[in-house]
Amino acid sequence: MSSVIHWFRRDLRIADNSSLIRASETGLPVIPVYFPSSWKRDHAWTGAGRQHFLCGCLASLSRNIETLGGRLLIRHGDVVEGLRRLAAECGAVAIHFNKDPDPYGKLVEARVRKMCLEIGIDCHGYDDVSLHRPDEVLTQGRQPYRVYTPYSRNWLSLAKPKPVGKPKTLRTPAILKSEPLPTVAHWGLTVPSIRIPEPGERAARDRLKAAVHGKIQAYLAHRDFPAADGTSRISQDLRFGLISIRTVFSSAMKARALANPLGRAGIDTFIKELAWREFYFAILDHFPHVLDVEFNTDWRGLPWAEPGPLFELWKAGQTGFPIVDAGMRELLATGHMHNRVRMITAMFLTKDLHVDWKQGESHFMRHLLDGEIASNNGGWQWSAGTGADAAPYFRIQNPWSQSARYDAAGTYIKRWIPELANVDAAKFAAPPADGKPLAPGYPLPCLDHGKERARTLEIFKRHRANAR
Repeated sequence: MSSVIHWFRRDLRIADNSSLIRASETGLPVIPVYFPSSWKRDHAWTGAGRQHFLCGCLASLSRNIETLGGRLLIRHGDVVEGLRRLAAECGAVAIHFNKDPDPYGKLVEARVRKMCLEIGIDCHGYDDVSLHRPDEVLTQGRQPYRVYTPYSRNWLSLAKPKPVGKPKTLRTPAILKSEPLPTVAHWGLTVPSIRIPEPGERAARDRLKAAVHGKIQAYLAHRDFPAADGTSRISQDLRFGLISIRTVFSSAMKARALANPLGRAGIDTFIKELAWREFYFAILDHFPHVLDVEFNTDWRGLPWAEPGPLFELWKAGQTGFPIVDAGMRELLATGHMHNRVRMITAMFLTKDLHVDWKQGESHFMRHLLDGEIASNNGGWQWSAGTGADAAPYFRIQNPWSQSARYDAAGTYIKRWIPELANVDAAKFAAPPADGKPLAPGYPLPCLDHGKERARTLEIFKRHRANAR
């Protein structure tokens, strides 16, 4: 009997899944398959937390597929050869998949297309990860944008695609063999102790529901304050495709129609963050070299410092700068870090420690559950002052004043640094005046921010002068 294959990748849901719905509409049995990556023990772009969350999402997906009369197949080994063998086993006439925005994924897709030509079956790739493809949002001269604001104006003006529904049935043949659902042991890892959100499509939809029933209306007022529960907390869900961007946008617009003026302003700010996500997808698509070098050519060849003991203190949350340490500890404990604090910690690494942004980029990717290559790269290059529409090199956030402005009561800092639980929050706004630690067991600041700020300005100015 003929069938079609749906190759799951970063679209771990059955609702509003472009490829899955198209495969089901053929009327043929659908073979859903997932290929776990084959690396072992260590990877520069992921870690145990994200892989553990992935495993939970796959287990949830498997149960959901069974409700449609299907069965999720797990196959190991090279994806292309695995799809070739599976197509022969099930008499597949086509392979359906959603496209990956990352360079490596695109290379694999090219190999899959070539393989399909060789064996004489159809190959269908769908644009599913974003509302608009990178080649849809271009300047009047048909060139990619390098600055967010004009990109966002164009992006906002375009009609948005609607959610595409859910398959009614899949009818996967029971005879096909599958490997067991993976656990982190597949990658030579152990289950991490971090507190991860509930994995799976239903949990993701619950988080989206909570966001559109209050959080995004107050987004403009609360999003910059890390102690507040003011962000949507669906970033990992978008990363793994537990919900689609179409569903997110549609839900936000429905909430906007019912909101008061302040609520609409909050939702508009939230939607602009979705545009930032797609802006960085576009940057990576048009300029894939940003993963290796600075986007802004003026800053290529900057004399970054070698990672050393201070870099290790930064990773461990032991720099003596409370807001920085709180963020790094939140990351280690939960696989998440508040967006405002991501900027503070990233700028501290690049502008106070003078360490290459690529070191921080990799560290974040190893620990963030929502580790999105494009957004992470964009955020790091923005903070370093080297990226597309980045903060000017002379804009250097002061961790002390950032604490005073965005965590005045010290709630966030005390949540993640128990050593400081009984310290007056006013002391988080400046270095210890008496030269003594803020509390027993907590380190003194590892450097003088004012001196390192001046050093950064000199490094950038000298580099620019020498480049001319």
